[in-house]
Amino acid sequence: MATVLKVPLASPTPDSQPKPQAALTADQQEKYNWLLEQVKSWKEVPATEGKAGPLTDKEKFWLTRECLLRYLRATKWNQKEAEKRILGTLTWRREYGVEELTADHISPENETGKQIILGYDKEGRVCHYLNPGRQNTEASPRQVQHLVFMLERVIELMPPQVETLSLLINFKSSKSRSNTAPGIGLAREVLNILQNHYPERLGRALIINVPWIVNGFFKLITPFIDPNTREKLKFNEDMKKYVPAEQLWTEFNGSLEFDYDHATYWPALQKMCVEKREAKYQRWVAGGQQIGELEDFITGHAQVGVASPVAAATSTPEPTPAAPAPEPAPAPAPTSAAEPETALAPPPAAAAVPTTTEAHNEEPAPAPEAAAIPEPTLAAAPVEEKKEEEKPKVVAPTEVVETTA
Repeated sequence: MATVLKVPLASPTPDSQPKPQAALTADQQEKYNWLLEQVKSWKEVPATEGKAGPLTDKEKFWLTRECLLRYLRATKWNQKEAEKRILGTLTWRREYGVEELTADHISPENETGKQIILGYDKEGRVCHYLNPGRQNTEASPRQVQHLVFMLERVIELMPPQVETLSLLINFKSSKSRSNTAPGIGLAREVLNILQNHYPERLGRALIINVPWIVNGFFKLITPFIDPNTREKLKFNEDMKKYVPAEQLWTEFNGSLEFDYDHATYWPALQKMCVEKREAKYQRWVAGGQQIGELEDFITGHAQVGVASPVAAATSTPEPTPAAPAPEPAPAPAPTSAAEPETALAPPPAAAAVPTTTEAHNEEPAPAPEAAAIPEPTLAAAPVEEKKEEEKPKVVAPTEVVETTA
């Protein structure tokens, strides 16, 4: 007898591989660069109810390179419109209280398992199941908050190089609920949130057991659905075409035996999400808390983020690896201000050593990328025994360009 699973799956199957993103064209890169500089220049996020103010660290963490690119793609590369929409989403996140939504507040909505995060599709996307037949509450703002809360958890669980999700909806009726179609007003509110504040996040929507009343419902809301989103909707197809059978719930015609037990599943999901979120945040902090950070770096897929090695080394006071550097011993009493200079005293490659490793909280080791930067003047500089060695720090812009690219 197969073991019945009661907690979320930790990872995709080995055969599930994300599709690589296309490289940016020169024009797209230019538009991204413009948008990044605009976002960095923001002094305040406008909001009501006294929530206006400068960007918080959590908001900077949210503003990754891929986040900006998602808005650019959603606006067909209109950079000014993308800037407007990003700022609008930041305002919405503050006023809606996205970061303040707690598992305890949302818990009653999920007691019957009407939303479940379970498994991954064939492209490594997290599978987010919606089961309208398990509806256990009346229409209320908390129902919409429930969806937002679960979307945030899905994003936290996304594997490296994955930025979209698979939505699986089963409109099968139950004894307690025969009409599984949501109200038009609620549906429009949800669509507005998804399209305006989670653009380019839907990879595919797989919908089964669509009764005539729900079919009519979809016809009513179709005018409000973005054409690109419409193409991602698949009705009454064999879901095993898109999700490995072993990670597809039996209720959706897969072979994964899963039983929803709220007391077991809910805390397990929260624990997994907290661990993922904290790991990503700590990597972002170690990389210099950069706006426009690479999601590949935050998820651990890339070894280097967008910050230059010198900048990362300066932001993290750990000069111990460079201690053996001063070969021309005459310098009498090194001060704390001189310590960063000692990191530049060895051969040119040493200038880049701290960054690659410190971003991962590991012991620094020579970074292969840095060796590619020819700086012949740096090797001779220590012999002059001058404190003007600060000048080599101008290497940073060059290295920023290389790591960003």
